[in-house]
Amino acid sequence: MIRKKLMVAVLCLLFFQVLFAQAPGEISYKDESVMPAGKEGERIRALIATVNSNDPAQIRRFVEEALTEEFQKIAPMEEHINVVLDFLRETGGVDFHSIRTYVPERKGDTVVILKDRLFESWRAFVIRFDGSENYLIAGLQFNVARTPSNVKESALSEKQFLQTIKDLLPRLCEKEVFSGSLLIAKGDKVLLEYACGEASKSFHVPNTIETKLNLGSMNKMFTATSIAQLAEKGLLTYQDPISKYVDESWLPKEITSKITIHHLLTHSSGLGSYFNETFMNSSRALYRKLDDYKPLVKDEKPAFEPGLRFSYSNTGMFLLGVVIEKVTGQSYFDYIRENLYKPAGMMNTDCYEMDYPVENLAIGYSPDRKSPYGWQNNLYQHVIKGGPAGGGFSTVRDLHRFALALLGGKLVSADSLKVLWKDYLGANYGYGFRVAEGPNGKVVGHSGGFPGINGNLDIFLDKGYIVAVLSNYDRGASPVADKINQLLARVK
Repeated sequence: MIRKKLMVAVLCLLFFQVLFAQAPGEISYKDESVMPAGKEGERIRALIATVNSNDPAQIRRFVEEALTEEFQKIAPMEEHINVVLDFLRETGGVDFHSIRTYVPERKGDTVVILKDRLFESWRAFVIRFDGSENYLIAGLQFNVARTPSNVKESALSEKQFLQTIKDLLPRLCEKEVFSGSLLIAKGDKVLLEYACGEASKSFHVPNTIETKLNLGSMNKMFTATSIAQLAEKGLLTYQDPISKYVDESWLPKEITSKITIHHLLTHSSGLGSYFNETFMNSSRALYRKLDDYKPLVKDEKPAFEPGLRFSYSNTGMFLLGVVIEKVTGQSYFDYIRENLYKPAGMMNTDCYEMDYPVENLAIGYSPDRKSPYGWQNNLYQHVIKGGPAGGGFSTVRDLHRFALALLGGKLVSADSLKVLWKDYLGANYGYGFRVAEGPNGKVVGHSGGFPGINGNLDIFLDKGYIVAVLSNYDRGASPVADKINQLLARVK
């Protein structure tokens, strides 16, 4: 049961990542604030009412009556219910605004634009109906959305933008939607710092701006930057097959000879995730050094020909850590400390071991409706020590230092930044960094999520802002980062 719950929780966290209701490359979109007629409109109204109901029984009925049988079977009923309840908790409810259409046309999906009540942010239900006269739902995503075309939002001064965030954060903390820390800077000037919630609910220890919070997948930025350092020194090339560095105790050469470092960095290797059945059924204490993960990786086979497409891969990024160890002769952890954390001045960042009494380190928490305490900590779900693909700890101040070190040339050259921050496959992803173009210009960074963990770093290359948000709640950071992103688009 724990294993199944964890796997579905991870799936849900990926499901809710920052996805705009407009695909890259689309020319334009149009919003009309008219609900579709007939059965389609009835389904959309019922979906909104169900999300806003906060009623597990009503959600169950909707799933049974409105979803196709195949869609119902992707997860146990309890998890369908939890996804909806978690979305309600995150948003405070949603209200219909419009139906969105695109140029060129996006076929097969109905995109419903909504405004949430807690953040006053734009959201989207991306619905795929089954094509029958009953309009059964065959697919559904809860996304972040761009500002509707029929809404004219006023420009904001920087002062107004910051005040809006200052007013929002206490409300989020009071409703226990956010717990953690936040930093907004313009270049090296810090404009806003904020912390709230508890690092330990058991002992009621508050979070501070210096509390170490889990990064989830944000460690991937550190791993990719380290690979770029080694490439600059001529110790490897991005086109090297990983068979040069990853021996057959990890994977057969027939697999590694076809996968390059470029494939690992761009998540195009076809490899999957070491959070598999073996991991779920094992003691977390088994996995501390990189070599300890061999039993989790050795049976993996690429799902497609390397380079064919983007498919997010924890195993791929982890193997870059193995490459770093082979090339440098150091442990991954020592290399990162000496060549990334130290020159960047990141003194509160590391892959700390969770069974040690690390000072000022937050425990992660997930809402648990069956618990008499209302929460469950993630100590028995998460890795005992993070690594190349994620799971380390940092502070928002250290993430700010990391961004400044990148921009200031302390870690890699400007030419390497161009390589790291290029979208190679049209998936808004470069080499270990998310890369997006939108209303705020070019923005690079990464997010991270797991039960009890959520974080995000955005570096606004054109506007000069740096925003770091870390939370020890599920989905605690991303909605805050999304709201900041939406507000910054109005700051001219």
